[in-house]
Amino acid sequence: MEYKDTLLMPKTEFPMRGNLPNREPKMQEEWHEQEIYNKVQERTKGRPVFVLHDGPPYANGDIHMGHALNKILKDFIVRYKSMSGFHAPYVPGWDTHGLPIETALTKKGKVDRKKLSVAEFRQKCEEYALNQIDSQREQFKRLGVRGDWDNPYVTLNPEYEAQQIRVFGEMAKRGYIYKGKKPVYWSPSSESALAEAEIEYHDKRSPSIYVAFDVKDGRGVLDGDEKYVIWTTTPWTIPANLAIALHPELTYAVVNVNNNKYIVAEGLVEQLVEEFEWTDHEVVKTYKGAELEKTVAKHPFYERDSLVILGEHVTLEAGTGCVHTAPGHGEDDYIVGQQYGLDVLCPVNDKGVFTEEAPMFDGLFYDAANKPITEKLDEVGSLLKLNFMTHSYPHDWRTKKPVIFRATAQWFASIKDFREELLKEIQDVEWLPKWGETRLFNMVRDRGDWCISRQRAWGVPIPIFYGENDEPIITDETIEHVSNLFREHGSNIWFEWETKDLLPEGFTSEHSPNGEFTKEMDIMDVWFDSGSSHQSVLEERDDLVRPADLYLEGSDQYRGWFNSSLSTAVAVTGKAPYKAVLSHGFTLDGEGRKMSKSLGNVIIPDKVMKQLGADILRLWVASVDYQADVRVSDNILKQVAEVYRKIRNTFRFLLGNVHDFNPETNTVAFEDLSELDQYMLVKLNDLVKEVKGSYEDYQFASVYNRIHNFCTIELSSFYMDIAKDTLYIQHADHPDRRGIQTVMYETLMTLTKLIAPILSHTTDEVWKHIPNVDAESVQLTDMPEVKTFEQTEALKNKWDRFMELRDDVLKALEEARNEKGIKKSLQAHVYLYADGKDKELLEGVSNLNKLFITSQATLAGERNDAPSEAKSYEHLQVNVDFAEGEKCDRCWIITPSLGKNENHPTLCESCTDIIVNHYE
Repeated sequence: MEYKDTLLMPKTEFPMRGNLPNREPKMQEEWHEQEIYNKVQERTKGRPVFVLHDGPPYANGDIHMGHALNKILKDFIVRYKSMSGFHAPYVPGWDTHGLPIETALTKKGKVDRKKLSVAEFRQKCEEYALNQIDSQREQFKRLGVRGDWDNPYVTLNPEYEAQQIRVFGEMAKRGYIYKGKKPVYWSPSSESALAEAEIEYHDKRSPSIYVAFDVKDGRGVLDGDEKYVIWTTTPWTIPANLAIALHPELTYAVVNVNNNKYIVAEGLVEQLVEEFEWTDHEVVKTYKGAELEKTVAKHPFYERDSLVILGEHVTLEAGTGCVHTAPGHGEDDYIVGQQYGLDVLCPVNDKGVFTEEAPMFDGLFYDAANKPITEKLDEVGSLLKLNFMTHSYPHDWRTKKPVIFRATAQWFASIKDFREELLKEIQDVEWLPKWGETRLFNMVRDRGDWCISRQRAWGVPIPIFYGENDEPIITDETIEHVSNLFREHGSNIWFEWETKDLLPEGFTSEHSPNGEFTKEMDIMDVWFDSGSSHQSVLEERDDLVRPADLYLEGSDQYRGWFNSSLSTAVAVTGKAPYKAVLSHGFTLDGEGRKMSKSLGNVIIPDKVMKQLGADILRLWVASVDYQADVRVSDNILKQVAEVYRKIRNTFRFLLGNVHDFNPETNTVAFEDLSELDQYMLVKLNDLVKEVKGSYEDYQFASVYNRIHNFCTIELSSFYMDIAKDTLYIQHADHPDRRGIQTVMYETLMTLTKLIAPILSHTTDEVWKHIPNVDAESVQLTDMPEVKTFEQTEALKNKWDRFMELRDDVLKALEEARNEKGIKKSLQAHVYLYADGKDKELLEGVSNLNKLFITSQATLAGERNDAPSEAKSYEHLQVNVDFAEGEKCDRCWIITPSLGKNENHPTLCESCTDIIVNHYE
């Protein structure tokens, strides 16, 4: 007889190597054939609904690591919720309008925009966007993200646009939409207005000039020979100057320098003396800012007055305390100018070029005009000083070129009219992390009205008609009609049809007695598009509800989608579109640097999946503190892959050792299990409680760490190591073996479900190899329930303490390997010396040698009984010696009782009994 053939070794077809890059795509094909998303929805129908509303990525280019982080986090949540008592549909979406697609077509697509009508160009934009969606959809699916991929929401879809028109119409009905000429962020490079969310800041080198404005009329307060001194880093705005702003409460000084009398803030005099290198100066008079109101200065080189006005925005942080004011080129300038009835002069066209309203400089690009304007100031004796400075300056986030403030006729949403409602709703939302509330609250509190019009072709038209007197026409009737037309035909008809065909049949208006109408040709800001998704998606679709339970996006969306969604939702419903908002940070390289092609530090999701697999990427997402910026590199991913290997090996060991276990017939009741087996089930139950709590709190790194530690410490280094002897050596139906299998089967099922939202591919692969399961996929099961066991605290305390004592023994065995030449722990006999409760504990534990994986173990006395060669550890004194006897050919335990059966002279007594009673 070959004794090795009597050993019950692990058996499983679950492979040791994951081979994820090849295995995952096949599994995803199976999911598609199974219609797994639909089956999950069908199974959970009737449960409370949980909606995570997808913020739409922009349909342009391949996905990057930020996309992967975002979509995988969402998938964790949706998968967990669908296994936790909820019906959790996930509808992915795409943002499809805007400048990047126009640019991609004209540059990469080589489309000659001038040869196409607006409608033809828009059609090409749509085709391009849909192709990009198809590409990105496959990349997102490759991440293992489960969703309604065949029915996503797309902002260019007719039904989406139709609902967006209704949102606009409702806001207009409530008086929140108006047209006005005021300064907005304007991008000369894009030739369009921009929203705050489309602005990013980069360093820019600018001229810094101090300019003197001669007093023209002192109004009985000033003598008339003084000069107001202003400071600006935008000399090109001097042609648009109409005023000088002072703070009413600040004190202003008249400083005499070589018979020139300059007016500056008193608090800045010493600083300016140093700046101008004045060697002899005298403050001859002081005034409160309020006293100087409506004195008049002369424009340096135009025959125009510059009125002195008062404004609370004036500070002593920089400059002179006298603020150059051009209402056509600054928000504060515009606001304070309106209070004084100033014109909104803007002598710069949409290309950033000066018009005839700026004599001497017309035809010059604004930035190129800085030098000639400064030279003109010097020529007329008004330039006091010229420097250059590098400072943070707003740039167009798409073209990366500087933007300007420029007054144009635009359509606005009046945030100020419902600001208090917005602020109240922000306070009623759950923000994760908590600082998100403060961030958005401050943004909304401080933001101006929202410029929602864009001078582009590719977007949703602003559904406004004009009468013969140029008065805008927005009525319930026109909004309803346009919305229905867009739902039926798409928004391209706005540019294809005549205006009269877009109006309701027989439509009349007091603004057009002759029945002649025109239409608005601007489109809506793309943030209005995506910000309308609460109406266009959550209200439009039967499988979703408003408000959503959760919005989850990058932290840049506080100024973007979180903000625009809140604004439109509160404007039309009075309520926030979300109950909770969760944000994540940005992806950086391993050294904490922003990824860029120039640095060569870009990690591409597709490449990672081809090399390591999507589950490694998913496990990396679970491992990081995603609410801050996260790092990723090849080395970091290799470390994650090593953790994956340990988890996979744990699954393989468990699968291998339950191959002959039937939970229906072989399960041992909890009360009949050994204390150690009971302890492991209690520890497993603790794991369930902690992991589910972490999922509920969206703390995926805690899930990752807890499961990793359970696999490597409680299981691999302890229980699985100890269990091998019984599993392999005992006969199949031995109560101890079935007890261990009971624990292992429960552990296998529990671990598979607990980590299924994260390792979506691997757990489905594991599920196929678990014997006696009913569901065809782990995705069609629920999370394990937290159980109640009796006297668990005493059990845990006892065995937690034993684990600490065991650590001392393992240290002693390791030292014995180095010092005494013991190669394996089964060669050892350990003598233990313990005091008090530790001694009582060890006395109450049977088979100590099995728990230490030694051939022999003896509790030899108290610590003061230990011989001199025994080593002292934290809890015990331990002496390690060679075991006495010979090695059993079957179990390899060294025992003095070998060879007592003449038919099996090389077996120990235990193995002899097993062979005689079960194999002969």
